[in-house]
Amino acid sequence: MSIDEKLLPDPERAMTAVPAPAAGAGHWVGAPSAVAADGLVYLAYRLRRPIGEGRGHAVALARSADGVRFETMATIAREEMDAESLERPALVRTPEGRWRLYLSCATTGTKHWRVEVLEADHPAAFDSRERRTVLPGDPKTGVKDPVIVRRGGVWHLWASCHPLGRAGEEDRMVTDYATSPDGLEWTWHGTALSGRPGMWDARGTRISAVRFTGNGVLAFYDGRADAAENYEERTGVAYGVEPDSLTPLGQEPAARSPHGGLRYLDVVDLPEGGVRLYYEYTRGDGTHELLTELRA
Repeated sequence: MSIDEKLLPDPERAMTAVPAPAAGAGHWVGAPSAVAADGLVYLAYRLRRPIGEGRGHAVALARSADGVRFETMATIAREEMDAESLERPALVRTPEGRWRLYLSCATTGTKHWRVEVLEADHPAAFDSRERRTVLPGDPKTGVKDPVIVRRGGVWHLWASCHPLGRAGEEDRMVTDYATSPDGLEWTWHGTALSGRPGMWDARGTRISAVRFTGNGVLAFYDGRADAAENYEERTGVAYGVEPDSLTPLGQEPAARSPHGGLRYLDVVDLPEGGVRLYYEYTRGDGTHELLTELRA
């Protein structure tokens, strides 16, 4: 399986879309989800402080005419979602032209995660008081970081799932696959992607972007070898004939930062042609910033 090089990050070609909120480890911006619509790029992303100072304290909604310079439209704080932390959002436009924001919410005082959804006529109008839980997880599983693609009248979802049965092992992750007729009621179909023992992705695999091809499904994912690499995952590529069974390609990450992580890659098709990449990138001082690249 050959990979189109324009879909792989090259930080030397990138521009900063959203700078780190402060200097130093734990001060991060990233986990992007972008949609090109109505001549603009709409972007949802997570704002994070160090553990003990707020973690994922908010999700921001922004817009841009050029895909690089963003204007913040709204911010949703973790307190509004009754969450200890917020992680990667998923911004989706429905066939009817409305907008949904799927939010990854940490259940306070636990290692559990759930996904809730907001719906509005515009990305600036999401109201946290109207939230609805769509992926509750369960006592043994935390669910977060959904990737959602609508194709052929079916909503497809890949979500990061964390086992909660063994203390100290909660950072482990696989990606499970689900479908829905409406993006609200989901049916799970099992694990689509998991790590490989002894490899760079052994500890966990989290799908960040999915593209249906003419004969299968191409996915980009975050992987880590061990618990020490939590928060500093690298980007890999996986492929499968069906969306519920994906196999990692290659023996090494496809993209990385020399300083740590390159993760949460999102690929946006542009109406004028080409794609724009967004991803979270680790700088030399330990901060994470949100980068973008335009590819013809």
